[in-house]
Amino acid sequence: MSNTIIQILKKVEAIITDDHLVLVSGRHSASYINPDKILPHTEINSQLGELFARKFKDIDIDVVIGPAYGGIIFSQWVAYHLSKLKKKEIIGIFTEKTPERHQIFERGFDKLVIGKNILVVEDITATGSSVKKVIKAVENVGGIIKAVGVLVNRDPVLVNTATIGAPFLALSEFNIESYEAKECPLCKKHIPVNPHIGHGKKYIEELKKQS
Repeated sequence: MSNTIIQILKKVEAIITDDHLVLVSGRHSASYINPDKILPHTEINSQLGELFARKFKDIDIDVVIGPAYGGIIFSQWVAYHLSKLKKKEIIGIFTEKTPERHQIFERGFDKLVIGKNILVVEDITATGSSVKKVIKAVENVGGIIKAVGVLVNRDPVLVNTATIGAPFLALSEFNIESYEAKECPLCKKHIPVNPHIGHGKKYIEELKKQS
């Protein structure tokens, strides 16, 4: 399955290599996974949702939750396909970002979580921070975390069942080597930062302010 996921990502040009990129974390890398490339393709999203659902079909799940924004579409498709496999309605909802970058329930969704068995899904995870924030939001309102699933895990050493604190499964892994800006070999070679992907534009603007 892992190869299938990577092939799909490459097909929609979601995997970028041999470039100079600034990741969301602020670290620099020659590679990047852009999940936004997947989102417009409904058939692919459905296919990925079904792969998720088949992985978790034997777990008692009532609600699938994804963090805003990338996890929203996956939560819907996974819930849809789990409902078909289990022949019962499984709802798909999402948490939303606060200005402090926490994940919380809005729109009355918290009432759908109380006492329910929860599957958390995410597209790409590098540090696991978004997933952990969703877990905290679920536990704060009395939901029961049964499992966490991600499409691609970029760092299985950093992100796993032990570090997440819940049963964790990645459909695929794609290790990306990254560096602090001051240690970046790409910067030392004066290779320009790509301003169109990740936090490249923001990084370039900050450099201009400092100069």
